[in-house]
Amino acid sequence: MPLSIVILAAGQGKRMKSDLPKVLQPLAGQPLLGHVLETAKALNGEAIHVVYGHGGDRVKEALKDEPVSWTLQAQQLGTGHAVAQAMPAIADDHQVLILYGDVPLIREATLRQLVEQSSDQSIGLLTIVLPDPTGYGRIVRDNAGNVVRIVEEKDANTKERAIKEINTGLIAAPARALRKWLGDLGNNNAQGEYYLTDIIVMAARERMRIGTVIAPTEAEVLGVNDKIQLAQLESTLRAQRAEALMLQGATLADPTRIDIRGEVSVGRDVFIDANVVFTGRIVLGDRVRIGPNSFLRDCEIGADTEIHPNCVIDRSKIGPRNSIGPFARIRPDSVLHEEVHIGNFVEVKKSEIGAGSKANHLTYHGDTTLGRKENIGAGTVTVNYDGVNKWRTEIGDNAFVGSGSMLVAPLKIGADANTGAGSTITKDAPPGKLTVARARQITIDSWKRPQKK
Repeated sequence: MPLSIVILAAGQGKRMKSDLPKVLQPLAGQPLLGHVLETAKALNGEAIHVVYGHGGDRVKEALKDEPVSWTLQAQQLGTGHAVAQAMPAIADDHQVLILYGDVPLIREATLRQLVEQSSDQSIGLLTIVLPDPTGYGRIVRDNAGNVVRIVEEKDANTKERAIKEINTGLIAAPARALRKWLGDLGNNNAQGEYYLTDIIVMAARERMRIGTVIAPTEAEVLGVNDKIQLAQLESTLRAQRAEALMLQGATLADPTRIDIRGEVSVGRDVFIDANVVFTGRIVLGDRVRIGPNSFLRDCEIGADTEIHPNCVIDRSKIGPRNSIGPFARIRPDSVLHEEVHIGNFVEVKKSEIGAGSKANHLTYHGDTTLGRKENIGAGTVTVNYDGVNKWRTEIGDNAFVGSGSMLVAPLKIGADANTGAGSTITKDAPPGKLTVARARQITIDSWKRPQKK
Protein backbone atom coordinates (compact mmCIF):
# COMPACT_ATOMS: atom_id res chain seq x y z
CA MET A 1 0.00 0.00 0.00
CA PRO A 2 1.24 3.55 -0.70
CA LEU A 3 2.38 5.39 2.42
CA SER A 4 1.32 8.87 3.54
CA ILE A 5 3.02 10.37 6.58
CA VAL A 6 1.29 12.86 8.87
CA ILE A 7 3.44 14.85 11.31
CA LEU A 8 1.61 16.68 14.07
CA ALA A 9 3.39 19.98 14.72
CA ALA A 10 0.71 22.41 15.88
CA GLY A 11 1.48 22.59 19.60
CA GLN A 12 2.36 25.88 21.25
CA GLY A 13 4.86 24.56 23.78
CA LYS A 14 4.00 26.92 26.65
CA ARG A 15 6.40 25.17 28.99
CA MET A 16 9.31 26.09 26.72
CA LYS A 17 8.91 29.71 27.91
CA SER A 18 10.08 30.79 24.47
CA ASP A 19 8.85 32.94 21.59
CA LEU A 20 10.11 30.23 19.23
CA PRO A 21 7.48 27.59 18.32
CA LYS A 22 8.16 24.29 20.04
CA VAL A 23 8.91 22.31 16.88
CA LEU A 24 11.56 24.90 15.93
CA GLN A 25 13.49 24.54 19.19
CA PRO A 26 17.04 23.52 18.24
CA LEU A 27 18.39 20.05 18.87
CA ALA A 28 22.00 19.53 17.74
CA GLY A 29 21.70 22.67 15.62
CA GLN A 30 18.57 21.52 13.79
CA PRO A 31 14.87 22.19 14.59
CA LEU A 32 13.05 19.36 16.35
CA LEU A 33 10.73 19.09 13.37
CA GLY A 34 13.74 18.92 11.04
CA HIS A 35 14.91 15.71 12.73
CA VAL A 36 11.47 14.13 12.29
CA LEU A 37 11.31 15.19 8.63
CA GLU A 38 14.74 13.71 7.97
CA THR A 39 13.57 10.32 9.25
CA ALA A 40 10.23 10.57 7.48
CA LYS A 41 11.89 11.26 4.13
CA ALA A 42 14.01 8.13 4.53
CA LEU A 43 10.81 6.05 4.44
CA ASN A 44 10.19 7.13 0.82
CA GLY A 45 6.44 7.59 1.23
CA GLU A 46 4.11 9.12 -1.33
CA ALA A 47 3.69 12.33 0.66
CA ILE A 48 4.49 14.00 3.98
CA HIS A 49 1.78 16.18 5.53
CA VAL A 50 2.72 18.56 8.35
CA VAL A 51 -0.15 19.79 10.51
CA TYR A 52 0.87 23.18 11.91
CA GLY A 53 -0.77 25.73 14.18
CA HIS A 54 1.01 28.00 16.66
CA GLY A 55 3.73 30.07 15.01
CA GLY A 56 2.71 28.53 11.70
CA ASP A 57 4.26 31.14 9.43
CA ARG A 58 7.59 30.84 11.22
CA VAL A 59 7.47 27.05 11.01
CA LYS A 60 6.72 27.11 7.28
CA GLU A 61 9.40 29.71 6.61
CA ALA A 62 12.07 27.82 8.57
CA LEU A 63 11.37 24.62 6.62
CA LYS A 64 10.23 26.10 3.32
CA ASP A 65 12.61 23.95 1.28
CA GLU A 66 11.26 20.68 2.64
CA PRO A 67 9.10 18.54 0.30
CA VAL A 68 5.97 18.59 2.46
CA SER A 69 2.31 19.56 2.28
CA TRP A 70 1.30 22.03 4.97
CA THR A 71 -2.09 21.73 6.70
CA LEU A 72 -3.36 24.32 9.18
CA GLN A 73 -5.01 23.27 12.44
CA ALA A 74 -6.60 26.60 13.32
CA GLN A 75 -7.96 25.36 16.65
CA GLN A 76 -6.01 22.88 18.76
CA LEU A 77 -8.73 20.42 19.72
CA GLY A 78 -6.62 17.34 20.26
CA THR A 79 -4.52 14.86 18.32
CA GLY A 80 -7.49 13.20 16.65
CA HIS A 81 -8.70 16.57 15.38
CA ALA A 82 -5.19 17.36 14.13
CA VAL A 83 -4.92 14.17 12.05
CA ALA A 84 -8.39 14.80 10.63
CA GLN A 85 -7.18 18.09 9.12
CA ALA A 86 -4.71 16.21 6.90
CA MET A 87 -7.02 13.38 5.82
CA PRO A 88 -8.77 15.16 2.88
CA ALA A 89 -5.45 15.06 0.99
CA ILE A 90 -4.89 11.32 1.58
CA ALA A 91 -6.40 8.60 -0.64
CA ASP A 92 -8.36 5.70 0.86
CA ASP A 93 -5.93 3.07 -0.43
CA HIS A 94 -2.98 4.54 1.50
CA GLN A 95 -1.45 3.57 4.80
CA VAL A 96 -1.12 6.53 7.17
CA LEU A 97 1.85 6.82 9.52
CA ILE A 98 1.34 9.38 12.29
CA LEU A 99 4.43 11.05 13.78
CA TYR A 100 5.01 13.98 16.13
CA GLY A 101 7.12 17.04 15.49
CA ASP A 102 8.43 17.05 19.07
CA VAL A 103 9.55 13.39 19.11
CA PRO A 104 12.83 13.84 17.21
CA LEU A 105 14.90 10.71 17.85
CA ILE A 106 12.59 8.06 16.41
CA ARG A 107 14.58 5.75 14.14
CA GLU A 108 13.81 4.72 10.59
CA ALA A 109 14.15 1.00 11.43
CA THR A 110 11.55 1.26 14.19
CA LEU A 111 9.10 3.06 11.91
CA ARG A 112 9.51 0.46 9.19
CA GLN A 113 8.56 -2.23 11.69
CA LEU A 114 5.53 -0.17 12.68
CA VAL A 115 4.38 0.31 9.08
CA GLU A 116 4.66 -3.44 8.50
CA GLN A 117 1.97 -3.94 11.15
CA SER A 118 -0.57 -1.95 9.13
CA SER A 119 -2.82 -3.41 6.43
CA ASP A 120 -6.48 -3.34 5.37
CA GLN A 121 -7.29 -5.47 8.40
CA SER A 122 -4.76 -4.27 10.97
CA ILE A 123 -3.16 -1.23 12.51
CA GLY A 124 0.28 -0.73 14.02
CA LEU A 125 0.82 0.78 17.46
CA LEU A 126 4.21 1.76 18.90
CA THR A 127 4.49 1.21 22.66
CA ILE A 128 7.21 1.13 25.26
CA VAL A 129 7.54 -0.30 28.76
CA LEU A 130 8.72 2.23 31.35
CA PRO A 131 9.68 1.71 35.00
CA ASP A 132 7.75 4.88 35.78
CA PRO A 133 4.86 5.45 33.37
CA THR A 134 3.57 8.58 35.12
CA GLY A 135 2.02 11.06 32.74
CA TYR A 136 1.48 8.68 29.82
CA GLY A 137 -1.52 6.86 28.36
CA ARG A 138 -1.58 3.19 29.36
CA ILE A 139 -1.96 0.22 27.00
CA VAL A 140 -4.87 -1.92 28.20
CA ARG A 141 -4.88 -5.56 27.05
CA ASP A 142 -7.38 -8.38 27.51
CA ASN A 143 -6.59 -11.77 29.06
CA ALA A 144 -5.31 -13.03 25.70
CA GLY A 145 -2.85 -10.15 25.45
CA ASN A 146 -4.73 -8.28 22.75
CA VAL A 147 -4.79 -4.48 22.92
CA VAL A 148 -8.32 -3.28 23.61
CA ARG A 149 -7.87 0.41 24.38
CA ILE A 150 -5.55 3.19 25.49
CA VAL A 151 -6.51 5.15 28.57
CA GLU A 152 -5.01 8.56 29.32
CA GLU A 153 -3.66 8.97 32.85
CA LYS A 154 -6.21 11.63 33.75
CA ASP A 155 -8.99 9.19 32.85
CA ALA A 156 -7.36 6.02 34.26
CA ASN A 157 -8.41 4.15 37.39
CA THR A 158 -5.97 2.83 39.99
CA LYS A 159 -5.52 -0.54 38.29
CA GLU A 160 -4.93 1.04 34.90
CA ARG A 161 -2.37 3.49 36.33
CA ALA A 162 -0.31 0.51 37.51
CA ILE A 163 0.24 -0.59 33.89
CA LYS A 164 3.82 0.08 32.74
CA GLU A 165 3.33 -0.32 28.98
CA ILE A 166 2.52 3.08 27.61
CA ASN A 167 1.36 4.63 24.37
CA THR A 168 3.91 6.59 22.36
CA GLY A 169 1.26 8.10 20.08
CA LEU A 170 2.87 6.73 16.92
CA ILE A 171 0.35 4.80 14.84
CA ALA A 172 0.16 3.27 11.36
CA ALA A 173 -3.34 2.62 10.03
CA PRO A 174 -5.24 2.12 6.74
CA ALA A 175 -6.56 5.47 5.52
CA ARG A 176 -10.12 4.34 4.77
CA ALA A 177 -10.70 2.96 8.27
CA LEU A 178 -8.82 5.84 9.91
CA ARG A 179 -11.00 8.40 8.16
CA LYS A 180 -14.13 6.70 9.49
CA TRP A 181 -12.82 6.42 13.04
CA LEU A 182 -11.75 10.05 13.15
CA GLY A 183 -15.26 11.07 12.11
CA ASP A 184 -16.68 9.10 15.03
CA LEU A 185 -14.42 10.57 17.71
CA GLY A 186 -15.97 12.32 20.71
CA ASN A 187 -14.46 14.62 23.30
CA ASN A 188 -16.09 13.29 26.47
CA ASN A 189 -12.91 13.19 28.55
CA ALA A 190 -11.06 15.19 31.20
CA GLN A 191 -9.39 17.42 28.60
CA GLY A 192 -12.43 17.91 26.35
CA GLU A 193 -10.28 16.93 23.36
CA TYR A 194 -10.57 14.50 20.47
CA TYR A 195 -8.02 11.84 21.33
CA LEU A 196 -6.38 9.98 18.47
CA THR A 197 -5.88 7.07 20.87
CA ASP A 198 -9.65 6.46 20.99
CA ILE A 199 -9.45 4.88 17.55
CA ILE A 200 -7.84 1.86 19.22
CA VAL A 201 -11.15 1.02 20.91
CA MET A 202 -12.97 1.40 17.60
CA ALA A 203 -10.47 -0.85 15.83
CA ALA A 204 -10.78 -3.50 18.54
CA ARG A 205 -14.59 -3.45 18.29
CA GLU A 206 -14.33 -4.04 14.55
CA ARG A 207 -11.99 -6.97 15.25
CA MET A 208 -9.09 -5.29 13.50
CA ARG A 209 -5.75 -6.75 14.48
CA ILE A 210 -3.73 -4.30 16.59
CA GLY A 211 -0.09 -5.14 16.07
CA THR A 212 2.23 -3.60 18.63
CA VAL A 213 5.89 -2.77 18.21
CA ILE A 214 7.80 -2.10 21.41
CA ALA A 215 10.36 0.68 20.92
CA PRO A 216 13.87 -0.63 21.65
CA THR A 217 14.94 2.48 23.61
CA GLU A 218 13.14 5.13 25.58
CA ALA A 219 15.13 7.87 23.85
CA GLU A 220 13.44 7.11 20.53
CA VAL A 221 9.98 7.98 21.80
CA LEU A 222 10.72 10.81 24.22
CA GLY A 223 8.90 14.03 23.45
CA VAL A 224 10.09 17.53 24.32
CA ASN A 225 7.92 19.81 26.44
CA ASP A 226 10.42 22.05 28.24
CA LYS A 227 14.05 23.11 28.15
CA ILE A 228 15.06 20.43 30.64
CA GLN A 229 13.76 17.66 28.38
CA LEU A 230 15.38 19.40 25.41
CA ALA A 231 18.75 19.34 27.19
CA GLN A 232 18.28 15.67 28.09
CA LEU A 233 17.67 14.76 24.46
CA GLU A 234 20.65 16.88 23.42
CA SER A 235 22.80 14.82 25.77
CA THR A 236 21.36 11.58 24.43
CA LEU A 237 21.92 12.54 20.81
CA ARG A 238 25.42 13.77 21.58
CA ALA A 239 26.29 10.38 23.09
CA GLN A 240 24.79 8.51 20.14
CA ARG A 241 26.75 10.52 17.59
CA ALA A 242 29.98 10.30 19.57
CA GLU A 243 29.59 6.53 19.73
CA ALA A 244 28.97 6.36 15.98
CA LEU A 245 32.13 8.39 15.36
CA MET A 246 34.20 6.08 17.54
CA LEU A 247 32.79 3.08 15.68
CA GLN A 248 34.15 4.72 12.50
CA GLY A 249 37.56 4.57 14.17
CA ALA A 250 38.00 8.08 15.60
CA THR A 251 39.64 8.56 18.98
CA LEU A 252 37.80 11.05 21.18
CA ALA A 253 39.63 12.56 24.15
CA ASP A 254 36.29 12.85 25.97
CA PRO A 255 33.13 11.50 24.26
CA THR A 256 30.95 13.61 26.56
CA ARG A 257 32.52 16.83 25.27
CA ILE A 258 31.99 16.73 21.54
CA ASP A 259 29.06 18.22 19.63
CA ILE A 260 28.16 16.82 16.22
CA ARG A 261 25.50 19.00 14.60
CA GLY A 262 25.60 17.46 11.17
CA GLU A 263 27.35 14.63 9.34
CA VAL A 264 30.97 13.76 10.09
CA SER A 265 33.02 11.15 8.25
CA VAL A 266 36.53 10.23 9.33
CA GLY A 267 39.53 8.37 7.97
CA ARG A 268 41.84 6.16 10.00
CA ASP A 269 43.48 7.19 13.26
CA VAL A 270 41.74 10.54 13.59
CA PHE A 271 42.08 12.21 17.01
CA ILE A 272 39.58 14.76 18.31
CA ASP A 273 40.24 16.61 21.55
CA ALA A 274 37.69 17.99 24.02
CA ASN A 275 35.06 20.65 23.32
CA VAL A 276 35.13 20.41 19.54
CA VAL A 277 31.95 21.40 17.66
CA PHE A 278 31.17 20.05 14.19
CA THR A 279 28.27 21.45 12.20
CA GLY A 280 27.16 20.72 8.65
CA ARG A 281 29.08 18.22 6.54
CA ILE A 282 32.61 17.47 7.74
CA VAL A 283 35.21 15.18 6.12
CA LEU A 284 38.36 14.38 8.10
CA GLY A 285 41.19 12.54 6.32
CA ASP A 286 43.52 9.92 7.78
CA ARG A 287 45.47 10.93 10.89
CA VAL A 288 43.87 14.36 11.20
CA ARG A 289 44.20 15.81 14.69
CA ILE A 290 41.75 18.41 16.00
CA GLY A 291 42.79 20.44 19.04
CA PRO A 292 40.45 21.43 21.87
CA ASN A 293 37.85 24.20 21.66
CA SER A 294 37.73 24.24 17.85
CA PHE A 295 34.71 24.86 15.64
CA LEU A 296 34.39 23.32 12.16
CA ARG A 297 31.53 23.88 9.70
CA ASP A 298 31.05 22.37 6.22
CA CYS A 299 34.72 21.72 5.59
CA GLU A 300 37.14 19.09 4.37
CA ILE A 301 40.43 18.49 6.16
CA GLY A 302 43.19 16.58 4.33
CA ALA A 303 45.26 13.73 5.71
CA ASP A 304 47.92 14.41 8.36
CA THR A 305 46.71 17.96 8.99
CA GLU A 306 46.73 19.22 12.56
CA ILE A 307 44.26 21.80 13.79
CA HIS A 308 45.74 23.33 16.93
CA PRO A 309 43.54 24.57 19.82
CA ASN A 310 40.89 27.28 19.50
CA CYS A 311 40.50 27.43 15.72
CA VAL A 312 37.49 28.19 13.51
CA ILE A 313 37.28 26.59 10.06
CA ASP A 314 34.18 27.56 8.13
CA ARG A 315 33.09 26.28 4.70
CA SER A 316 36.62 25.80 3.44
CA LYS A 317 38.91 23.09 2.12
CA ILE A 318 42.16 22.33 3.91
CA GLY A 319 44.74 20.20 2.13
CA PRO A 320 46.99 17.47 3.53
CA ARG A 321 49.85 18.06 5.98
CA ASN A 322 48.70 21.52 6.99
CA SER A 323 49.32 23.10 10.37
CA ILE A 324 46.53 25.44 11.47
CA GLY A 325 46.48 27.64 14.57
CA PRO A 326 46.28 28.00 17.48
CA PHE A 327 43.66 30.77 17.38
CA ALA A 328 43.36 30.79 13.60
CA ARG A 329 40.21 31.56 11.64
CA ILE A 330 39.61 30.17 8.15
CA ARG A 331 36.54 31.86 6.70
CA PRO A 332 34.27 30.67 3.85
CA ASP A 333 35.48 29.94 0.32
CA SER A 334 39.09 29.46 1.27
CA VAL A 335 41.34 26.73 -0.15
CA LEU A 336 44.62 25.77 1.45
CA HIS A 337 46.83 23.41 -0.53
CA GLU A 338 49.30 20.92 0.95
CA GLU A 339 51.86 21.74 3.67
CA VAL A 340 50.50 25.21 4.41
CA HIS A 341 51.21 26.77 7.81
CA ILE A 342 48.61 29.15 9.22
CA GLY A 343 49.68 30.27 12.67
CA ASN A 344 48.27 32.02 15.70
CA PHE A 345 45.86 34.91 15.15
CA VAL A 346 45.85 34.56 11.38
CA GLU A 347 42.60 35.07 9.46
CA VAL A 348 42.00 33.83 5.92
CA LYS A 349 38.90 34.82 3.93
CA LYS A 350 37.93 33.81 0.40
CA SER A 351 41.55 33.10 -0.43
CA GLU A 352 43.67 30.40 -2.03
CA ILE A 353 47.02 29.61 -0.47
CA GLY A 354 49.54 27.59 -2.43
CA ALA A 355 51.54 24.58 -1.31
CA GLY A 356 54.24 25.17 1.27
CA SER A 357 53.27 28.77 2.02
CA LYS A 358 53.41 30.19 5.54
CA ALA A 359 51.63 32.91 7.45
CA ASN A 360 52.66 32.15 10.99
CA HIS A 361 51.23 35.02 13.04
CA LEU A 362 49.02 38.09 13.22
CA THR A 363 48.08 38.27 9.55
CA TYR A 364 44.93 38.87 7.48
CA HIS A 365 44.48 37.38 4.00
CA GLY A 366 41.23 38.52 2.41
CA ASP A 367 40.43 37.96 -1.28
CA THR A 368 44.00 36.81 -1.85
CA THR A 369 45.73 34.33 -4.15
CA LEU A 370 49.07 33.17 -2.81
CA GLY A 371 51.45 31.08 -4.86
CA ARG A 372 53.73 28.32 -3.65
CA LYS A 373 56.27 28.63 -0.85
CA GLU A 374 55.35 32.14 0.21
CA ASN A 375 56.57 33.60 3.48
CA ILE A 376 54.21 36.22 4.88
CA GLY A 377 55.64 38.23 7.76
CA ALA A 378 53.83 38.98 11.01
CA GLY A 379 51.33 41.81 10.97
CA THR A 380 50.75 41.73 7.22
CA VAL A 381 47.30 42.84 6.02
CA THR A 382 45.81 42.56 2.56
CA VAL A 383 43.76 45.76 2.41
CA ASN A 384 40.94 44.40 0.28
CA TYR A 385 38.03 46.78 0.97
CA ASP A 386 37.70 50.37 -0.20
CA GLY A 387 34.45 51.00 1.61
CA VAL A 388 32.32 49.85 -1.33
CA ASN A 389 34.05 47.04 -3.24
CA LYS A 390 36.34 44.11 -2.45
CA TRP A 391 39.60 43.80 -4.44
CA ARG A 392 42.01 40.93 -4.86
CA THR A 393 45.69 40.62 -4.07
CA GLU A 394 47.88 38.21 -6.07
CA ILE A 395 51.27 37.12 -4.78
CA GLY A 396 53.57 35.00 -6.96
CA ASP A 397 55.57 31.90 -6.04
CA ASN A 398 58.44 32.22 -3.56
CA ALA A 399 57.64 35.82 -2.66
CA PHE A 400 58.67 37.17 0.74
CA VAL A 401 56.45 39.77 2.38
CA GLY A 402 58.14 41.62 5.22
CA SER A 403 56.49 42.01 8.61
CA GLY A 404 54.06 44.85 9.12
CA SER A 405 53.26 45.27 5.43
CA MET A 406 50.03 46.79 4.16
CA LEU A 407 49.18 45.38 0.71
CA VAL A 408 46.56 47.71 -0.76
CA ALA A 409 44.46 45.87 -3.35
CA PRO A 410 44.04 45.58 -6.26
CA LEU A 411 47.64 44.51 -6.25
CA LYS A 412 50.10 42.03 -7.77
CA ILE A 413 53.38 41.03 -6.21
CA GLY A 414 55.58 39.09 -8.61
CA ALA A 415 57.29 35.76 -8.13
CA ASP A 416 60.47 35.88 -5.99
CA ALA A 417 59.71 39.49 -5.01
CA ASN A 418 60.45 40.90 -1.55
CA THR A 419 58.73 43.74 0.25
CA GLY A 420 60.51 45.58 3.02
CA ALA A 421 59.14 45.33 6.54
CA GLY A 422 56.74 48.14 7.43
CA SER A 423 55.93 48.96 3.80
CA THR A 424 52.59 50.14 2.48
CA ILE A 425 52.49 48.72 -1.04
CA THR A 426 49.97 50.45 -3.31
CA LYS A 427 51.45 49.62 -6.74
CA ASP A 428 52.38 46.29 -8.30
CA ALA A 429 55.74 44.97 -7.08
CA PRO A 430 57.88 43.48 -9.90
CA PRO A 431 59.16 39.90 -9.69
CA GLY A 432 62.60 39.25 -8.24
CA LYS A 433 62.99 42.77 -6.82
CA LEU A 434 62.92 44.38 -3.38
CA THR A 435 60.13 46.93 -3.04
CA VAL A 436 60.11 49.30 -0.07
CA ALA A 437 57.50 51.97 0.66
CA ARG A 438 58.14 53.73 3.98
CA ALA A 439 57.80 57.29 5.22
CA ARG A 440 61.16 59.05 5.81
CA GLN A 441 62.24 58.70 9.45
CA ILE A 442 63.15 61.88 11.25
CA THR A 443 64.05 62.80 14.82
CA ILE A 444 62.86 66.11 16.39
CA ASP A 445 65.61 67.20 18.74
CA SER A 446 63.59 70.01 20.38
CA TRP A 447 60.62 67.78 21.28
CA LYS A 448 59.65 67.45 24.91
CA ARG A 449 57.16 65.03 26.41
CA PRO A 450 53.95 66.83 27.55
CA GLN A 451 53.57 67.21 31.29
CA LYS A 452 50.34 66.73 33.17
CA LYS A 453 49.23 69.96 34.83
